[in-house]
Amino acid sequence: MRINNVEIVDTFAEAFPMAAVRVTITAKNEKWAMQAALAATGFATSVIGCGIEADIDGPSPSTPDGRPGVDCLFFGMSTDALEKQMLKRIGQAIMTTPTTACFDGGLAECPADERKPLKLGGKIRFFGDGFQASKIIGDERYWRIPVMEGEFLIQESFSTAKGIGGGNFMILAESDDAALTAAEAAVERMREVRGVALPFPGGIVRSGSQVGSKYAFLPASTNIAFCPTIRSRVPQTVLPPGTNSVMEVVIDALTYAQVAEATRVGIEAACLPGVLQITAGNYGGKLGKHHFHLRELLG
Repeated sequence: MRINNVEIVDTFAEAFPMAAVRVTITAKNEKWAMQAALAATGFATSVIGCGIEADIDGPSPSTPDGRPGVDCLFFGMSTDALEKQMLKRIGQAIMTTPTTACFDGGLAECPADERKPLKLGGKIRFFGDGFQASKIIGDERYWRIPVMEGEFLIQESFSTAKGIGGGNFMILAESDDAALTAAEAAVERMREVRGVALPFPGGIVRSGSQVGSKYAFLPASTNIAFCPTIRSRVPQTVLPPGTNSVMEVVIDALTYAQVAEATRVGIEAACLPGVLQITAGNYGGKLGKHHFHLRELLG
């Protein structure tokens, strides 16, 4: 299969279940909502080294307090791991940002019977040192935490469900410029799909990893099969002749359909001049139960 003379390799991306939560951050204006969102989703590229993966989902279509808002997605390897990270990120990045409030962003895409409560606000409230107050509106409890600026409002419970992490595709190109241009085009198109997180900086990773290492203390190391500078030294290289740069796009999302759609539109956008192949990373189906066959997604 070829698109614009770019070969689509007959392979699949392998992804795995992750615990997911969507958070809505509101503030006095868009500037401060985005400042909190950027801080909360920072240093969240990979669970390997960061403990969590996160990205900004986009402007909130509506907010509980009627103020400007930004939706953020967070993914962890378990509900417990996700909770530990979220308490830190809400407490240190969102509550500290001027004028913000924090609400459950909802997981309407996920089946109702799979959604579970995560009492983030119910634990953050203790920062109020006994002066925090709660109010029930409808079926939801909210906490008002006194801070030097005024009050930080946070919903008691947030919805969590099983999302998907580790979707991916790789762009093999003739040059750094060609690979980066193609990856940028892919990311721009993929960000139009709601419910999708591209956790690496700018949505792109240049240092993809493999499981394990020759060093016993490392759980992961550089993906030598895709490193152009050492292809003559490693028998497992998979790079076709002329490949001098590889960029990877990693995809987390709330549903299988969202990963599939983001992968499809991303690959289509990445088939630009200078790109030789588009392929994906997998471990023969041993790592995750979700498989995204590139050629099938592209029809």
